[in-house]
Amino acid sequence: MKICIFGAGAVGGHIAVRSSLGGADTSIIARGETLKAIRDHGIVVQAPEQELRATFSASDDPAALGVQDAVIVTVKAPALGDVAKTIGPLLGPETVVLFAMNGIPWWYFYKAGGPFDGRKLTTIDPEGQLWDRIGPDRALGGVVFSACSVVEPGVVRLAGAKNRLTIGEPGGADTARARRIAEVLTRGGLQTDVTETIRNTVWSKLLNNVASGIVATLTQSTVDVIAAEPPCERAMRDMLAETIAVAKAHGCDPGTEIDSVIGFMKALSHKPSILQDLEAGRLMEIESTYGIILRLAEMVQVDTPMLDLMVTLARLRAETAGLLGDVPNRIAQS
Repeated sequence: MKICIFGAGAVGGHIAVRSSLGGADTSIIARGETLKAIRDHGIVVQAPEQELRATFSASDDPAALGVQDAVIVTVKAPALGDVAKTIGPLLGPETVVLFAMNGIPWWYFYKAGGPFDGRKLTTIDPEGQLWDRIGPDRALGGVVFSACSVVEPGVVRLAGAKNRLTIGEPGGADTARARRIAEVLTRGGLQTDVTETIRNTVWSKLLNNVASGIVATLTQSTVDVIAAEPPCERAMRDMLAETIAVAKAHGCDPGTEIDSVIGFMKALSHKPSILQDLEAGRLMEIESTYGIILRLAEMVQVDTPMLDLMVTLARLRAETAGLLGDVPNRIAQS
């Protein structure tokens, strides 16, 4: 199976190594120092229990890699426009594109049913390029549960031994194309499950992002330090309750208790990826990860006072740093 990883940050580098170890003919789209490092020595994943290594064909030009059976997109939301413009040479008639990213995905209302079925979220696809050039029929949803960071170009460190990926079809079907990808990655050591309710899993991961990323952006502290402060814990709990209310109003159940999320946060000595972006001077996903919750809340008339405040503060922090990398959320009908 030919799999191309589009984006070689922490998540992309980790998945690439697992794909290669799982037996796939794996290639990578990367650029700059990361591309040079991959060409020179491949990718190293520093896991708690062992060090993993793999080498790859890598390029900044998709045409150099050719048609794939699957493409796994792991870039941040601000880079999705470039993905849409350049991914074409990787796509054949049957190529599936798995989006393993944080936040509400661009295809969210495709085959969702209900009153908003078919709506386009222009938050991360403002010109409709992903919808038009890739198409939601090719898309698989992917939710990554892995605390990881880039130590240096081509070197990824995992914060814990428990890492998993959940994937699923927007329409809820249990398909052979999803199973093939899951089998490869699981064989490579990344537990990958196929779900028929991918939107529930999206919201479940979003709870972790909400609890950790916003306050971390404001404090530049690790998650455990933040959660140990009672006022911060109360703010986390309020944001989680509001997020769950929005999810349920849209017909989804994250299936996670607030106490469980808080317990996880108190044990997580890790800087969330959005804080890593701030400290590295990279564009931040404030709107596409957090602001979109406010827009979805408006659609179903759910009040979110704590989220309104905290997302606004995080947006101002990113804007002050010159790193507000995504556009204000807009929702348009298809």
